[in-house]
Amino acid sequence: MVQAERDTERKVISILKILAESSEPLGSTTIARELETHGVYLSERTVRYHLRITDERGFTRAAGRDGRAITAEGMEELKSALAPEQVGFVIERLNLLAYQTTFDPRTRTGQVPINTSLFPVARFREALEAMKEDFAAGFCVSDRVALAQAGEKLGDVVIPDGQVGFATVCSAVINGVLLKSGVPVDSKFGGLMEMRNGKPRRFVAIINYAGTSLDPSEAYIRARMTTVRRAAATGAGRILANFREMPAPARPVVETIVADLKRSGISGVLLMGEASEPLSQMPVGLNKIGMVLLGGLNPVAAAEEAGIEADSISESGTIDFRQLVSYQEL
Repeated sequence: MVQAERDTERKVISILKILAESSEPLGSTTIARELETHGVYLSERTVRYHLRITDERGFTRAAGRDGRAITAEGMEELKSALAPEQVGFVIERLNLLAYQTTFDPRTRTGQVPINTSLFPVARFREALEAMKEDFAAGFCVSDRVALAQAGEKLGDVVIPDGQVGFATVCSAVINGVLLKSGVPVDSKFGGLMEMRNGKPRRFVAIINYAGTSLDPSEAYIRARMTTVRRAAATGAGRILANFREMPAPARPVVETIVADLKRSGISGVLLMGEASEPLSQMPVGLNKIGMVLLGGLNPVAAAEEAGIEADSISESGTIDFRQLVSYQEL
């Protein structure tokens, strides 16, 4: 009985994922077809049965002839469902995005990974103003962003009614570009970096990617643990940062790529260490070098600190680099 319940929950979550990725209501035929592309094989009849369950729970609503749309309750269920089985999800997502990254910093073309934040339409201009100092201070992976209106998509996220989608470049872009150049990158953890006199001092909190089902940056923002605005204004505060390791012999290649990325408008590398040497008080493996990357959601953290709430989805897919515009143009 327990196994049957778990199977039902998995099927419900699979259906909710399909609906969440669609900008329009879907019927059972379309849902069954989309599920097949994800390796889930359910008949239309089985899909209709599970849609009745999602309707009863308030996760979906009827929309149009035989169509269903996901509700806010359904989105919340999707984010929190089966959490024990999603331990390590973040590291898997980072690795997938690195593989999907096709960005070439020299030609400035290709797909880049993003984070997507949803702001209320009525407060979006206020949010942009609150993020200004963070972008000016350079506490971001890139000052290039993308916007989307209700019904449009940013990466894998469909923007809901009453919201504006705001995409920031995810630090996984650095993993991806290095990977394409033959440099393997080990993503260790997401943390809070203490800044003092405008310089990084130490990590004051860390969450290992391999042991969590939640993105660390999202968790720190929700817990109100960041002081990005103060760091941007005074040089002292706590910002979002990530820790990576890579083979020490690859350092010359890494330095060249980091310079190319910076010229293309992506400058998320905060620190790079020496072979086998600790970095920001964090140990580094033998014949490895450590690297500290800025968190892509630092600008959004600044907006949240100003009292403008956003629903952020880290590692939310990829978009064409040409869709990005300079923050200053907004």
